[in-house]
Amino acid sequence: MRLAFASSCYYLPAKNLLFTARALSGGTTHNPNLFSLLHQSPNANHLRHLHAHLLRTSNYSDVVLSSKLVLAYSKLNRLFPTSLAVFWHMPHRNIFSWNIIIGEFSRSGFPSKSIDLFLRMWRESSVRPDDFTLPLVLRACSVSREAARLGGLVHVLSFKLGFGISLFVSSALVIMYVDIGEILYARKVFDEMLVRDSVLYTAMFGGYVQEGEAVLGLALFREMMRSGFSLDSVVMVSLVTACGQLGTLKHGKSVHGWCIRRCSCLGLNLGNAVVDMYVKCSKLVYAYRVFVEMPRRDVISWSSLVLGYGLDGDVVMSVKLFDEMLQEGIEPNAVTFLGVLSACAHGGLVDKSWMYFRQMQEDKIVPELKHYASMADCMARAGLLEEAEKFMEEMPVEPDEAVMGAVLSGCKVYGNVEVGERVARKLIQLKPGKAGYYVTLAGLYTAAARFDEAESLRQWMKDKQISKVPGCSSI
Repeated sequence: MRLAFASSCYYLPAKNLLFTARALSGGTTHNPNLFSLLHQSPNANHLRHLHAHLLRTSNYSDVVLSSKLVLAYSKLNRLFPTSLAVFWHMPHRNIFSWNIIIGEFSRSGFPSKSIDLFLRMWRESSVRPDDFTLPLVLRACSVSREAARLGGLVHVLSFKLGFGISLFVSSALVIMYVDIGEILYARKVFDEMLVRDSVLYTAMFGGYVQEGEAVLGLALFREMMRSGFSLDSVVMVSLVTACGQLGTLKHGKSVHGWCIRRCSCLGLNLGNAVVDMYVKCSKLVYAYRVFVEMPRRDVISWSSLVLGYGLDGDVVMSVKLFDEMLQEGIEPNAVTFLGVLSACAHGGLVDKSWMYFRQMQEDKIVPELKHYASMADCMARAGLLEEAEKFMEEMPVEPDEAVMGAVLSGCKVYGNVEVGERVARKLIQLKPGKAGYYVTLAGLYTAAARFDEAESLRQWMKDKQISKVPGCSSI
């Protein structure tokens, strides 16, 4: 969702760039016929003939024609090395030329190359960026938090160059900060903008939802509605996701109904969001109904249901969906395996859980702590506590609270004091202020008639002023 819907607000189309180039070069291109031929070149062979003609004539010194040549090679998937080689051999380069090559590398999936070119332009040439250059660089900075540090510097640079009020630059800044998860910075730039469009509102709303701030996102959505902007499928995806995060089934169903009335069929992204919303609201029957009516399904669609049924304890349905997914030729991801492992844990299917765990590793998917916790939980629920403890000790990563907590819960059910004592002490060392583990260990001592040790542990909790927080209801 992130840049796909918003890039148009700051990625300048080639046609507009060409008009800008003519203004920067002080007039129209020298040869309109050559310009038209470059623009309409059907293949690389035809383009090479035009390239040779430009080299043989003085037209190659025309910065607009040579820049158009760079762009034409890129459009024919000759960006690297042909376009780049042409660019470096141009007799003259202006900001239009730099914008083209920086933009093409960003558009073609080479953001680091775009950043390198921008830095080289800044250091080695007298050309200075304009309010079309900076959005292209900010787009490249959106790919990772490492590159985002440069985005912060570009933000400062935009003010120093006087582009702080530019709609192109401000829009790019908002979307960059949303993409890297810096929602507070995005909102600050957003609030300072004099003009905002639906793309920016959609980007900010989606950013809040992606960061789990559904309440703030819905407040912005209401502001967007008051401003008179129309709704589209991208906004509805964020709206449905927000309803799922808050567990507001009534509102989620209303949004689903709106989508059905306004759309002939749910698209893939919107359908996935609706399925996920019903799963989060524990309405798996509704989720499955939407799922089977979707015209197209991907790994996200399947994973939502497999995980939903798995966490709900419906072992049969979760495993059935997982097998159907494989038959459809769709490769499972980490979320899918988490769902089917959770189902096996609820059903105590140890052998099946090991089969899925090995399949996960064969598919080159690195298990996360959640997967290890599901495996430990499965063995603990089946009473295989020594095996669960050994599995925990042999994990390639340090077990966390969830993994050890699953084993401790099994010890409590089966009254295994030996394993429970060892695991509880590790948990107490990890979370010394959490009273629940002390209480569980004391309960294990009491069940094993080790009353003195249980009383000693309770007295120690009183001395350290460690008490269990009373339960409460959110209703």
